[in-house]
Amino acid sequence: MSAVQRGRQPVLKVTGLKKAYGAIQAVGGVSFEVMPGEIFGVIGPNGSGKTTMFNSVLGQITPDAGSIELNGRDITRLSPLELNKRGVGRTFQTLQVFGKMTVRDNLLVAAQEHKGTMFSRMVAPGDSGLGPKADALIDQFRIRHVAHKKAGELSYGQQKLVDIAMAFMSEPDLVLLDEPCAGVNPSLVGGISTLLKELNQNRKGSFIVIEHNMDFVMDLCHRIMVMVEGTVMAIGTPAEIRANKQVLDAYLGN
Repeated sequence: MSAVQRGRQPVLKVTGLKKAYGAIQAVGGVSFEVMPGEIFGVIGPNGSGKTTMFNSVLGQITPDAGSIELNGRDITRLSPLELNKRGVGRTFQTLQVFGKMTVRDNLLVAAQEHKGTMFSRMVAPGDSGLGPKADALIDQFRIRHVAHKKAGELSYGQQKLVDIAMAFMSEPDLVLLDEPCAGVNPSLVGGISTLLKELNQNRKGSFIVIEHNMDFVMDLCHRIMVMVEGTVMAIGTPAEIRANKQVLDAYLGN
């Protein structure tokens, strides 16, 4: 793993984030920081507020209170389009690839994404000089042998790799990965972990990873935040989280 750059300004700083839906407090005052070069994991049971927090950072929902800063600048109420332009990438729980387009074309279109939607990918122009960047990612993701196949012809695991590669085409400072292992054959999970470590080391970017696969999170992340009922129960290294009795009792199981 790359060395996390402590002592520097956080890439992402979330302070006192709150979001309620009627009487239900989905997120109740969440605060955390992600440092340059850090892989930051977020875990918690269903209903713990992970997705609401994630979507608040991504500009898909507006928090009721609190602030979100990217590289020292307030982004609390920016749209996904504006965040994309400022260097925030993401993957979704569900695949966002175009089955009738080749793998390479999927990457080219992702680089010209402006609205953060499937539609914007469909209407984006062609190569525009982005071919070398797409080819470099294709090699890094070890999908050269399927680069000119239609994405819909690939296995689910291969499509997942394409989906993740698309998030890196814009060379973002921060990438939010929403359950990268969901639906993936267990034999491929280790490969995704290795790939993300390589991307973190080579590109010096920061990642936030929401994932239910505990072994994956513990192996990949520098620090982990545990959310329960919309609040932060603990933040620490994998070793610290494993040793936290409160976390063990509430979530991991003893």
